[in-house]
Order: sequence, then structure tokens, then C-alpha cells
Amino acid sequence: MPNTGKTDEKNLIGKKLKFLRKQNRLSQQKLAVKLQLAGMDIGKNTITRIETNQRSVTDMELKALVEVFQVTYEYFLDGLLEK
Repeated sequence: MPNTGKTDEKNLIGKKLKFLRKQNRLSQQKLAVKLQLAGMDIGKNTITRIETNQRSVTDMELKALVEVFQVTYEYFLDGLLEK
């Protein structure tokens, strides 16, 4: 496992997810509903755990988030907003 210097972190997207969710004026519950409509079985508690870096994100979840927020994978991974 590569050493990123931050041993407690479970994902790279937590802060960006929280920023996008708030920017789009979505509660965690409303985001969970949008993700469920996109085919992901994900609830509010899971979003909380992702945003607080307590849970990893699957590739399928990342794909659904990219589609819901209309951003690129690079935005979530590197912080780029261009599509």
C-alpha cells in the first residue's frame, strides 16, 4: 500500500464531495436520493462517512458522483473543474 503520509484517510474525495454538495445546496439525504435514482444503493450515513474520510469510495460510486454533479473524475481526484 503506498504511503501518502496520511494514514487515517480512506479516500481522496471527501472534502471535494462535501464542497460540491453544499455548493449545490443538497443535504446528505437529498444527495443520497439522487445517487439512489442513479442506481447506487447509498444512504445518508455512507455520505457522512465518505465526507469525513472514514470510508473508501468504489469506482461505481465515483462514477455516479461524477454523473450527479456533472464534473470530471479529475475534479474529484485532482481538483480540476473542467469537463
